[in-house]
Amino acid sequence: MPKEWTKASIAKTIDHTVLKTVATEQQVRELCVEAKANSFASVCVNPFWVPLCARELSGSKVMVCTVIGFPLGANATAIKVEETALAVRQGAHEVDMVINLGAAKSGDWKTVEEDIREVIKAAGKATVKVIIENCYLTDSEKTKACEAAMKAGAHFVMTSTGFGTGGTDADDVKLMRKVVGDKLKIKASGGIRSYHDAIQMLDAGADRIGASSGVTIVAELPE
Repeated sequence: MPKEWTKASIAKTIDHTVLKTVATEQQVRELCVEAKANSFASVCVNPFWVPLCARELSGSKVMVCTVIGFPLGANATAIKVEETALAVRQGAHEVDMVINLGAAKSGDWKTVEEDIREVIKAAGKATVKVIIENCYLTDSEKTKACEAAMKAGAHFVMTSTGFGTGGTDADDVKLMRKVVGDKLKIKASGGIRSYHDAIQMLDAGADRIGASSGVTIVAELPE
């Protein structure tokens, strides 16, 4: 991990996000403009906006990321599969899926794993990030969720939707890194609003930052 974060190095870790229910077309277009201007890793939007973002970002290095089974994770696996397949067809490069939290809390880790695996199959070459929604899980359950994601073949595990009872914290990132080692990457999201927040998560072991405050974060950093 770099000791000194610059505007350029931290920008490459940011999924520039707008997932609010009432996000407008203009806000999504502005998100894409900001992402290109700052060389962010991706824009992260609800599935409806994927085609628009794919058009707006065509020819740029900024990826299109969307969310699956969001924010509750309680959709049937077949629905998550179809949602994933459609999003990828429409131009999504990455999908952030929410695990079946009810199954997790019931101790049904086989169902959790299979749910993830089927989404990964549907995603094809797209990157799959698995949101384990730490605020609802014990440390033991967080560990088991990360293990399920690894067994299923995920690319990332992720801390939070930002819509639960809590966001992310450095201790959770450290725990996740301890579980996944170098086998999976980690995305920290939920409540990351400043460059101090972002650097804390990156230094704890995160590879990607999900934030709606990406422009503010990089504006506070040196070139």
